[in-house]
Amino acid sequence: MKTSTTVWIALGSCLLTLIAVLVVLNLSSGEKKVEQRVEHLYATDDPQFRRVMGVLLGPQMLDGNQAEVLLNGDMIFPAMLGAIRGARRTITFETYIYWSESIGREFADALIERARSGVRVHVLLDWLGSAKMEARYLDEMKAAGIEIERFHEPRWWNLSRMNNRTHRKVLVVDGTVGFTGGVGIADKWRGNAQDKDHWRDTHFRVVGPVVAQMQAVFTDNWMKATGRVLHGGDYFPALERRGDAIAQMFSSSPSGGSESMHLMYLLAVTAAARSIHLSSSYFVPDDLMAHSLAAAARRGVDVRIIVPGPDIDTDIVRRASRARWGPLLEAGVKIAEYQPTMFHCKVLVVDALMLSVGSTNFDNRSFRLNDEANLNIIDAAFARQQIEIFERDFSQSKAVTLQAWQRRPWQEKALEHAASWFGAQL
Repeated sequence: MKTSTTVWIALGSCLLTLIAVLVVLNLSSGEKKVEQRVEHLYATDDPQFRRVMGVLLGPQMLDGNQAEVLLNGDMIFPAMLGAIRGARRTITFETYIYWSESIGREFADALIERARSGVRVHVLLDWLGSAKMEARYLDEMKAAGIEIERFHEPRWWNLSRMNNRTHRKVLVVDGTVGFTGGVGIADKWRGNAQDKDHWRDTHFRVVGPVVAQMQAVFTDNWMKATGRVLHGGDYFPALERRGDAIAQMFSSSPSGGSESMHLMYLLAVTAAARSIHLSSSYFVPDDLMAHSLAAAARRGVDVRIIVPGPDIDTDIVRRASRARWGPLLEAGVKIAEYQPTMFHCKVLVVDALMLSVGSTNFDNRSFRLNDEANLNIIDAAFARQQIEIFERDFSQSKAVTLQAWQRRPWQEKALEHAASWFGAQL
């Protein structure tokens, strides 16, 4: 009897040890993180800034691109679906959120129709983000000839990577036109942010040489998920100059280069000489990033940030975010909460010249735990257009003053302090 009890105790101890190991592996990226402040050495209009961004982040910045901004589902979805329906050779599509609903049905139908017409269609969905997608959608897509995979679907051999999700949002059609931004495939992104049930978001459509880098970002995770390589002229055609914008598409992942996204934001914020306009759906900066934003404000940079207001899908994120605003507000950073609906934009504009859009949130999960991808663009005219959009959003937001933040009820302070303990996972 004692022997049996001892065996069960030993097995239980081994199981608890295994669970503890898996938890630790899932909560960390396994790579060293940037811990030292980046020194302000040059501005965004300095050629050295562009060289450094290319060298440190990986892909070089390419000239000859053109970008179009798409606001909310009424503009975003028709543009994406139109490109899909016009595909002649290939479609590669990676996204975090894909739910059934009406827009999910439209995308499935468009992809299926193209696959049946002979277009090679590859779809990569995050397993967790597509949990609300009905199995019949997957079956229908596969039956039509679509290659569809789910990123890090639970298997005994990948349990240590369960917390590593692909949050990337990349669509490339025929290797010539690319889309990226914050939108997911769900009905809450429909409409024009006209009420609480329709979210505010921004996406970009891009043509030019940088589309090849967008395709490379997709193939990076496609190879991880399938072991199959996509190449050749149908995926990577020769791309001609289409505009005057300098652009770069880069990615980050805990399996390699997890600090790339964090470093990009640090470089951009540190280089700022005049202004920083940040639209952030989930704003939970770590100490280093908060110090960098505050330092920019103290050296005279006009730093303005829009975050979600009371309408947010993850209340713990809002509380954790608010807990960290004190030093920023003291430094002169202007923070405002968007009021009409959920604010899901992820756009950074620096010095009305350089801008970044993509899947990345301003938090530790995006910087170190998720697979993310962002498009950086240097184009003064396009950046000014994004600032005009920012100003419209800012006018519909409620500014938070240091005094109001300091006078918030103690119950709120307690809840926000408690939520901030989970900051590394948000």
